[in-house]
Parts: sequence; structure tokens; C-alpha cells
Amino acid sequence: MKKVIEIINKMDLKDKLRVGVCMSESTYTNLKYNKSHIHSKFDKELKKIDKDYLTRYVNMRKYPQVLFVMARIMEMNNAEQNKVAMYLYNLIK
Repeated sequence: MKKVIEIINKMDLKDKLRVGVCMSESTYTNLKYNKSHIHSKFDKELKKIDKDYLTRYVNMRKYPQVLFVMARIMEMNNAEQNKVAMYLYNLIK
């Protein structure tokens, strides 16, 4: 989990928000928090700073670092996933 947080810290804000959106949309993450609320927060912030996200379909293959972090998050247990989700949420807040 610490490695994932280190990777997230090195990302720019747009990629951090993309990870948050992916986490909250994924059926493979078992967040005990309100996924729709978390998703709306990340989605709203990403729309403010990324016009491409607002206007067209986002091909996630363009963001290998985001995909790597999501793969690592899906391998985590529920408690670790929730810690990463709250870390991201508090980081963006």
C-alpha cells in the first residue's frame, strides 16, 4: 500500500483525479464509503481542470501509470483499498 501511495504522490493532479474516478467506478474495489459521492467529487474536480475529460470519451490506455495503480489497488484487501480511497479523497479535498 505504501508503494501505491508513493506513486500517487508523484502523479500530477489530473492523474490523481483519474485514479479516484476509476476507483469509485470499479466493481473490483470494495469501498465501504459512498462510492457515488466520492465519484461525484473526483468527477467534478477533473471536469474543472481537464477539458478533454469533459468533452470526449477518455481512453485509459493513454495513462499507463493510472492503470498500474488501479491494478495494484485491485490486488489489495478491502481495508487497504479504503485507506487509499480516503487518502485520495483527503488529498483532493
